[in-house]
Amino acid sequence: MMKISGFWIGIVLMLAAGFVLAGVADNQFLFFAGYVILQGLIMAVAWNVLGGFTGYVNFGSAGFFAIGAYTAIALHQFAELPLLVLIVIAGIVCGLIGLGTGYLTLRLRGVYFAIATLAMAIVFESLITNWDYVGGSAGAYVITPAEVPFFDSFIEMMFILMLVLSLICVAVSRYLSMSRMGRGLASIRDDETAAECMGVPTLRLKLISTTVMGVMMGVAGAPFPFFVTYINPLSAFDLLIAVNAIAMPMIGGTAVWFGPVIGALLLGTIQQIVTVTISSELNILIVGVVLIAFVALAPRGIVGLFQDFARKRREGGK
Repeated sequence: MMKISGFWIGIVLMLAAGFVLAGVADNQFLFFAGYVILQGLIMAVAWNVLGGFTGYVNFGSAGFFAIGAYTAIALHQFAELPLLVLIVIAGIVCGLIGLGTGYLTLRLRGVYFAIATLAMAIVFESLITNWDYVGGSAGAYVITPAEVPFFDSFIEMMFILMLVLSLICVAVSRYLSMSRMGRGLASIRDDETAAECMGVPTLRLKLISTTVMGVMMGVAGAPFPFFVTYINPLSAFDLLIAVNAIAMPMIGGTAVWFGPVIGALLLGTIQQIVTVTISSELNILIVGVVLIAFVALAPRGIVGLFQDFARKRREGGK
């Protein structure tokens, strides 16, 4: 009899809970907030595949998100393809760009790599701003259908879609972390020179990491124009989106696959509560304050705090 792990049971339960929520909830803001949180979760998981697993801090992740969004815009204007097809193509395009940019930048290390990725994002933004076919600096509108099959509203369908995509990305991240490839990525993070001396194919593993990161960022970005219905370079390359992609895994914990999930759910929920009760303008302030607090008091994130607490309990018991 085949044994099913607790992880896959949790995946099924989360998916079932999402469909139950879609069937019983009448408040459309729940689906709006849920979509935003899950979008941040995918970006956090994607950033962690490179920044957490290999230790290569990437400041240009929002660029891949925007490329995914504008790939969907360009294809939608060209042929009005189904949204699922747009997501798949955007993921492939961003994965290939991730592979190419990784080949150009991954020979750099530390702050030099971080600056190079930031420069790449600036280049992407400049290109999109001057690309008139997708609206350029003026932006572009997307008309969403008033009714969708099997769902009461379009935003409800978008929430379920983002839930499915986020669960897939979490499953891929977990596989990478627990596989032989994940051990190779961890060795790069710990000591890349030693890993090379031991025969670890560091460049190949890093290129795989950047490709997977690009695919996930593209998948997160492709539905974005249909969610907001209007997109321009300022919204696609928004500072809050870029900072959240970095802050969420750092708050949750970057060394493990479930750290970004914890950080995204916690920080995303706080931001949505503040948006409703106070003002959305405070979200970037909240990210900064929480991130500074964790960097100063818990540099390994929430997961690191629990690991330290568990270790102290074991040592106390002995």
